[in-house]
Amino acid sequence: MHADQLPQVLDLEARAFEHPWSPELVAREVEQDHSLILVIAAEGRVVGFVIAWLILDELHILNVAVDPALRRRGIARLLLSELLDRAAGHGFSLATLEVRVSNDPAIRLYRGLGFDTVGLRRRYYSDGEDALIMQKEF
Repeated sequence: MHADQLPQVLDLEARAFEHPWSPELVAREVEQDHSLILVIAAEGRVVGFVIAWLILDELHILNVAVDPALRRRGIARLLLSELLDRAAGHGFSLATLEVRVSNDPAIRLYRGLGFDTVGLRRRYYSDGEDALIMQKEF
């Protein structure tokens, strides 16, 4: 992500989620040395992004967003495949993430990318919903 794309990332975050991250939280990730934000843009407009932490030899996926009007076109799969390929190429051993138990499309996507469910975080989200803990070994 380029710094000038931050306003578009913030706009997409607000449109993509019922409970979006705050602008301050997203902006803070831009400043973190251990944070990586990948975007996909079409015609100069950000249509998807992923935020991840790179900690030692582990990748932790924090947030994946796609323009609601462009979902189910492979954008999230493309973003995550690129991220996972980069992590594997740099010798990472594990990728982890949390996903809402109700988010069946995301769970199917992650399973299709080789993630397995390894646990449950009760009341993980601010609205009280549980999260599945998923991981993929490289």
